[in-house]
Amino acid sequence: MLSQLHRIGIMPSGRDTMSTDMTNHPHVLDGVAIASEIKAEVGREVAALSAKGITPGLAVILVGNVAASEIYVRSKVKTCGELGIFSEMLTPPESITTEEMLDLVAKLNARDDIDGILIQLPLPKHVDTKRLLEAVSPDKDVDGFHPVNAGRLQSGQPGLAPCTPAGIIEILKRSKLPIAGQNAVVLGRSDIVGKPAALMLLNESATVTVCHSKTRDLPAVTRNADILVAAIGRPGYVTAEMVRPGAVLIDVGINRLTDAADVERFFAGDAARAATFAKRGSVIVGDVHPAAFAISGAYTPVPGGVGALTIAMLMHNTVKAAKLRRGIPVGRA
Repeated sequence: MLSQLHRIGIMPSGRDTMSTDMTNHPHVLDGVAIASEIKAEVGREVAALSAKGITPGLAVILVGNVAASEIYVRSKVKTCGELGIFSEMLTPPESITTEEMLDLVAKLNARDDIDGILIQLPLPKHVDTKRLLEAVSPDKDVDGFHPVNAGRLQSGQPGLAPCTPAGIIEILKRSKLPIAGQNAVVLGRSDIVGKPAALMLLNESATVTVCHSKTRDLPAVTRNADILVAAIGRPGYVTAEMVRPGAVLIDVGINRLTDAADVERFFAGDAARAATFAKRGSVIVGDVHPAAFAISGAYTPVPGGVGALTIAMLMHNTVKAAKLRRGIPVGRA
């Protein structure tokens, strides 16, 4: 199915036009291409700062040995190197205590060469994650998780926004998709994605509804969405019956399927996915059922959609933090 689709061009604006745009195939919103565009812009900003004697710095704390986290952190460090951002990876043992972690964060807060501090999650169960995240200086909180940055986002003040929701907004804007005046439905209310995504859409003048496990008649709500953001962590939860034809689908989910029956259920007839499953023993599916993409106006694929933006926006936030800390004006991503 994906091979039949093409990358986004310029979508018409307005609810009526979007809802009747059914003569063409849905547009694939290419997160990889957009992420590359953002990283190129960040690289130019880093070069401009370097000319002034400033090198943005990012510290990443990785506790213990979690294979998936190690891969992700290495990717972040590699991207820093490619863009000219100084990076430092700290790898305390899994036995580290909350107090020892707090001391480590305090030292990073005090360092002038470190503009951003990222604590890779999840942390060991005995470590107080909330205390640690709140111990990071809000001005160095490049994940955008600190309550101060959440407050800045809510009140429209300059601050550091969570990377994934910020990436969603960049996908919509750079794909020339209208946000102002659109009915946006966010499925999921997490502090990391759902809530900040809703706030950012509201700040862009969308009419926003947030849905969750207690929402009554959920399909009736989602079918009214011009923009539907699925961020609940349930494979293929959003079905075609829940989508208004022509809607924009933003799929934040990354769910790994390891059962052949599930792969067949979601990707029947998809030879490429079948080959991937045969080779790796697993495939990735988002929170939106692949069949729902066919009736959309535009959608983010999984993989290759929203997930590709997360590291790019982390790099953007690191440079933004470096500028804000020094009183240098900042622009958009």
